[in-house]
Amino acid sequence: MSGTLNKVMLIGHLGEDIKMHYFEGGNCIGRFQLATNEVYINKSTSEKITSTEWHNLVVRNKAAEICEKYLSKGDKIYVEGRIKSRQWQGEDGVTRNTVEIQVTEFTFLSTKKENESNKQNQVTELPKNTNFDASNNGLPINDLPF
Repeated sequence: MSGTLNKVMLIGHLGEDIKMHYFEGGNCIGRFQLATNEVYINKSTSEKITSTEWHNLVVRNKAAEICEKYLSKGDKIYVEGRIKSRQWQGEDGVTRNTVEIQVTEFTFLSTKKENESNKQNQVTELPKNTNFDASNNGLPINDLPF
């Protein structure tokens, strides 16, 4: 078998609110950064060290709209996706490169909006712990029509 695999799984916190970009024809993408932390002990000083890695995430169309509606900076999310490198020419003529995670599935683990609603005793239907298939118009995986 000569197949390959490009799959990423991350659990982290949003470093910013979703930034939406809309295109002609009704399509859209949402971009945000996700922070993952690694904690370890420095053997020589016994100091606890936290190292943060930032990941650029991209969600598309209905999935992007769902993320924009429910997620905000600081929220915890699980995502699956694939790594995609991209290159473009900046307005200053300089060639730029970036590495992004193209999200294919996601699960909300905690949201600030959920916590705020609970404090106000309002009933809300946040899809916490529901798996979403970003490649299937953002439908919850357990609600797929087949």
